[in-house]
Amino acid sequence: MLELKNILFRTPESDAGAQSPAGRTIIHDLSFTFESGGFYAITGPNGSGKTTLAKLIMGINELTSGKIIFNGSDISNLPIHERSMAGIVYGFQHPARFKGTTFRDLLSVATGSDDEEKLVEIISRVGICSLDFLDKPVDSKLSGGEIKKIELATVIARNPKVAIYDEPDTGIDLWTIGPMVELLRREQKENKTTTIVVSHNKSFLEAADTLLLIRDGKIAYSGNLAGAVPILEDLSVCTFNELCQGEANAQCYR
Repeated sequence: MLELKNILFRTPESDAGAQSPAGRTIIHDLSFTFESGGFYAITGPNGSGKTTLAKLIMGINELTSGKIIFNGSDISNLPIHERSMAGIVYGFQHPARFKGTTFRDLLSVATGSDDEEKLVEIISRVGICSLDFLDKPVDSKLSGGEIKKIELATVIARNPKVAIYDEPDTGIDLWTIGPMVELLRREQKENKTTTIVVSHNKSFLEAADTLLLIRDGKIAYSGNLAGAVPILEDLSVCTFNELCQGEANAQCYR
């Protein structure tokens, strides 16, 4: 179980503009409990605090106040690597590329093993069929879809208790989204992974057990997608309806 208790995040004063001398508050006194093994989608307008919330859970951003409780322990002040060791893993919207490093290198670090049989089992779970892919450099020559598969594999390789994915559909083609949703759902169910996906994409919102709609740093709605539709339409970002298909669907709430 992952519990957020009255968490608040305010930008440091050094980052504040002249009109905001005390810093800008991004997350406002937010409380929520992610139950173990659930599939959650976080959505909302740009700038609403979605990614900031995810980074607070991972420890990338430090809380201004409040607590984060994970499996009964207060992890509010734990650094990123200790949260990772505890079982929380983060997939970035724009995964890093490492010149001179191969996919095999990264996956071996993630698994703690260079056993090729184990590495092949992991890459097959993310739909990579070629063994040669393991020796591809993780550099700028990779396509958006390839780098996403690599990051998904490294996240899955950790066998996380909590897996956080920040807009996992960024940079990939529409035909990849369906299989990606199925992959995350399968991992969540088979390994009882608490899965948190930050996304605007309808496919992820439909797949979620619980949808959180963030607006102005607060939870405006928690429930299923059907209940969120009137609020999403009221945001005036786009109209949510059956005509929202194809590429437009991928950008529906941006």
